[in-house]
Amino acid sequence: MTGTGTARPLDSVRGTLDKAAGENFPVAPFFLPRAWRTDLMAVYGFARLVDDIGDGDLAPGGADARLLGVSPQDAEDRLVLLDAFEADLRRVFDSTPRHPLLRRLQPTVRRRSLTPEPFLGLIAANRQDQLVTRYETYDDLLAYCELSANPVGRLVLSVTGTSTPERIRRSDMICTALQIVEHLQDVAEDLGRDRVYLPAADMKRFHVEEADLATKTAGASVRALIAYEAQRARDLLNEGAPLVGSVHGRLKLLLAGFVAGGRAAVRAIAAAEYDVLPGPPKPGRLQLLREVGVTLRGEG
Repeated sequence: MTGTGTARPLDSVRGTLDKAAGENFPVAPFFLPRAWRTDLMAVYGFARLVDDIGDGDLAPGGADARLLGVSPQDAEDRLVLLDAFEADLRRVFDSTPRHPLLRRLQPTVRRRSLTPEPFLGLIAANRQDQLVTRYETYDDLLAYCELSANPVGRLVLSVTGTSTPERIRRSDMICTALQIVEHLQDVAEDLGRDRVYLPAADMKRFHVEEADLATKTAGASVRALIAYEAQRARDLLNEGAPLVGSVHGRLKLLLAGFVAGGRAAVRAIAAAEYDVLPGPPKPGRLQLLREVGVTLRGEG
């Protein structure tokens, strides 16, 4: 039935999980064991919802705010919503959460002995997005990626029971690289949200002003800057890639997909001659499959 315009809790959950199909990189592909897919989708539901809160992209109707106990007058306040979401996350570990996506996450947390830290990192990243919209240095950006991206890889390793200090180190490199690549693809979209993830020091080095990012097509200076940041992402992917060879079976294919997705996206950016302003350059399926093969063979 339609017509009321009021989102029901299950509609909110489906809408959030349906976004998995549009992600750059596979979330829980079919070839994984069913138990892994179930738990990875539960983690994805959390990560997607916290990003939607931080970006102001919640489903219309205010269902998520109501589920989190946020009053209608505060339903548009992202910081209030993030605080309420954090409080509900903590209930995952000691009582019963209110939001259906967090109730869905609770069995995964118990089954995999997950800790609050990576989930809190993702919330902190979205809280930071409301307060910090520019990054002065590359190191500042890396510190943001430590919150916004690296927890995802750590959760994948935890869900699959394969965490070791060295794997976490390699995973962090891969996840940071994927975050940088996404930022490069979304320069125009992020600017529309009054966010710039290109380090100010690098922009100054390449003589790029924010006004240069608001044009329909990139000039030579912007292209040189994007090429520089893309090379950084490529180097991180290459440093992290040995993670793939450290595991076996279907997990190896999943992790190869992450690395290959990043490499293929960097190639797509290069193929666009580093002009990301008209829209995010996306790799084709054939290019992605080629990169998967290269990564699995350890040739990258």
